[in-house]
Amino acid sequence: MNSPNQDEDDVPVKDPVKYGELVILGYNGSLPSGDRGRRKSRFALYRRTKANGVKPSTVHILNTPQDSKAIHSRGQHSISFTLSRNQTVVVEYCHDNDTDMFQIGRSTECPIDFVVTDTSGEGKECEDPSVAPSTISRFACRVVCERNPPYTARIYAAGFDSSKNIFLGEKATKWKNPDGHMDGLTTNGVLVMHPEGFPEDNRQGLWREISVCGDVYALRETRSGPSRGKLAEGESSALRDGSLVDLCGATLLWRTGEGLLHAPTLRHLEALRQELNAARPQCPVGLSTLAFPSLPRSHSFPFLPSLEERQPWVYLTCGHVHGRHDWGQRPERRAAREGEGEGGISTVRRECPLCRSVGPYVPLWLGCEPAVYVDAGAPTYAFVPCGHVCSERTAKYWADTPLPHGTHAFRPTCPFCSAPLSSTPQGWTRLIFQGPID
Repeated sequence: MNSPNQDEDDVPVKDPVKYGELVILGYNGSLPSGDRGRRKSRFALYRRTKANGVKPSTVHILNTPQDSKAIHSRGQHSISFTLSRNQTVVVEYCHDNDTDMFQIGRSTECPIDFVVTDTSGEGKECEDPSVAPSTISRFACRVVCERNPPYTARIYAAGFDSSKNIFLGEKATKWKNPDGHMDGLTTNGVLVMHPEGFPEDNRQGLWREISVCGDVYALRETRSGPSRGKLAEGESSALRDGSLVDLCGATLLWRTGEGLLHAPTLRHLEALRQELNAARPQCPVGLSTLAFPSLPRSHSFPFLPSLEERQPWVYLTCGHVHGRHDWGQRPERRAAREGEGEGGISTVRRECPLCRSVGPYVPLWLGCEPAVYVDAGAPTYAFVPCGHVCSERTAKYWADTPLPHGTHAFRPTCPFCSAPLSSTPQGWTRLIFQGPID
């Protein structure tokens, strides 16, 4: 598997070093339109044949636009900090033989290795930018990996454009640090959360913001607020196994190469599916045998499947698993909504035949993105309200992990489809299967 946007002489050799993978939450293994080129739901970072990393070198203080043009014409990477109409600080970067750089963003231009677009929830990819302007930066961030053990990967806000420049305009949040070097933040920011002890421990860390130079700060009052947060002393931009990177429109999960060696695989998830089906769970109403559909072999998008005849369904309030049936529909009258008449509207609720609890009744789908699993346990829990099935520890981990939403809110979401999880009483339900009666 080659990293996208690599030259022919930069293709990984046999048994290359794998730094890790970035996985976009919400797509369950593949984009709706399919994984193509640099647009995919996951991106593997391999050690390049030739190092392409850069590091700060010379600092220039410029007073005229002509000076700026002269600097940029040298063809070196640089970061420009515009302080006023008459003053710009340009930091030139030189080649670094010890690191590899990978860039992530919405742009499809050559410098971007991994093209990421907005995730709108429930596995839908925002294909038409005219519907809602994207909040993901064209050159959102860059990951710099050390080419030698322990292959540490660090995250930085902003990426170099086609002119090898990062440009922070006059209105951008920027400052001079006590040691004299310039730094700044991107418009909507790059947020990072490092978990504690992932995947064995379920302790989430604090959400932080990463600067252009890789320093760590507390969050701004709002996502694009003009003032930076307080410097998080002693904290690092080094990614850990399970770190989350939010680009204001999509959230990425980082799995290290070592962490992936211990993570479940699609083959393992398929074995768990077969084990579930071998137990021959039955529908308590129709007494028919239920079976989870096969996992997509070609990573075809699993959120747009046709329901199969033996598909398991669940009453989310109690967790009892049935087949699809029309029993227990309960029309309820709700207060009239604006423009819908004085008599109110009629909605359908379902009553479980086994325990009489009333609530949503949805089909069950196995979560088939292995990277989001925190263990290889049996898939016996489902997220509420979407019905994606995974292990107990995985369900509880993501239900306890708030992801950025909007300008200053956070909410837990299903990692397989990005549906907001229920907050009452929790975002998951334990599945209760009925075995065969013969």
